[in-house]
Amino acid sequence: MYQPLIRNCIYAVLLAFGFNVILSPFIIPILRKIKLGQYIRGDGPQSHLKKEGTPTMGGILILCSFIFAGLFFIEHNPDVIAILATTLGFGLIGFLDDYLKVVLKRSLGLRAYQKIFLQLAVTILFILYLVKIKGVDTDIVVPFFRDVSFYLNGFYIPFCIFVMIGAVNSVNLTDGLDGLAAGVTILVSTFFATVSLSMFPEISPIICTIIGSLLGFMLFNAFPAKIFMGDTGSLALGGFLAALSIIMKLPLFLAIVGIIYVAESMSDILQVTFYKLFKKRIFKMAPIHHHFEILGWKETKVVAVFFIITAIACLIGFLGI
Repeated sequence: MYQPLIRNCIYAVLLAFGFNVILSPFIIPILRKIKLGQYIRGDGPQSHLKKEGTPTMGGILILCSFIFAGLFFIEHNPDVIAILATTLGFGLIGFLDDYLKVVLKRSLGLRAYQKIFLQLAVTILFILYLVKIKGVDTDIVVPFFRDVSFYLNGFYIPFCIFVMIGAVNSVNLTDGLDGLAAGVTILVSTFFATVSLSMFPEISPIICTIIGSLLGFMLFNAFPAKIFMGDTGSLALGGFLAALSIIMKLPLFLAIVGIIYVAESMSDILQVTFYKLFKKRIFKMAPIHHHFEILGWKETKVVAVFFIITAIACLIGFLGI
């Protein structure tokens, strides 16, 4: 039973990886030539100023390889189609945001309300699929309680919106150091891919395509990065993980294995809230990966430590299944 499935998963990784590796050497020079370089905010770490001009919007490579490989494993499965469409939808929002940043040299890109509105639109379309087409139950799996499911009933839709918007923006905040968001997402996706082999085998290959795509992207995104994923990639990855965890009824596990995403977003929220209330900062700089940089940690050390924390969190996640 498992042998053909595992073979397909391996094919999915290799196909997405190969497509990304082949495409990247052609796309990166084009992005550099048309000056689609990263705009570095002046209030960020000074060590990041040297990164200005590095080609961004590398999320295009992630999306292209993910969708290209994913098309081979759709098999007319509506869940796979929904995951592909949701990932693409959030990726397009990120693409628009990156385009505004690069062309208008506006570091914030889309206005906050514009970004939230578009994210809500994609989220609502995904929820409509769940409720109207899939007819999904409102239960989710509770970590560390075997055979226990919690029924959300009327709170299901608001909860899904919270998970989708929260995950998308948390992954976006994590994308601040070379290879950080890509590497963390590879580990988190590997957790879901492993669990899906027994729970949702029909979607296992599509999870593996994102792993292969990110492995290929990491060859060019690891320190020192030759390309950044930009919001095109980070929003797409957040949408992918959120949609995946909801379909698998494991959104609570996303908070465990994606502890780095949670830490990044919570540090930002706490920093802003605490400063508005008391005019003082909790961290040297937020999100939290910048805090450690200001403390004197090398970028590569921060990334390595966050990878280790994610790996341990994934092991804990396995114990909780």
